[in-house]
Amino acid sequence: MECTVKWLGEESGMSFAAETGSGHLVAMGGAPEAGGRNLAPRPMEMLLVGAGGCTAFDVVMILQKGRHQVTGCDVRLEAERAATDPKVFTRIHFHFRVSGKQLKPEAVARAIKLSGDKYCSASIMLGKTASITHDFEIIEAD
Repeated sequence: MECTVKWLGEESGMSFAAETGSGHLVAMGGAPEAGGRNLAPRPMEMLLVGAGGCTAFDVVMILQKGRHQVTGCDVRLEAERAATDPKVFTRIHFHFRVSGKQLKPEAVARAIKLSGDKYCSASIMLGKTASITHDFEIIEAD
């Protein structure tokens, strides 16, 4: 896996463009207090986005493989960072909202646990510095 990150120049403030190894483009930017112009997500926000995408992917895939009728999944991540450099994540809470038909709480809990303990490389890696917690709600689909 690889990517290239390029600073967009002084006129951009602290804006960067990344190209992933699979050929996709992602913009990132800095906060105004750090010389940025608030044009794109911060790099640390991108880490949270990656962890959220990774675990949501896992949960949907696990439920589908178990032949559960999942129709939606979103996860909200709330994180805290250390006060001093390096300002690593120290706490991350994942709140899942999973919708489907007759989803069993134990199946959803199992999918989230498998993702967090075994499959989601991003959240497992972030768990080396952060205390990670999860909860969920199930929404019955029409």
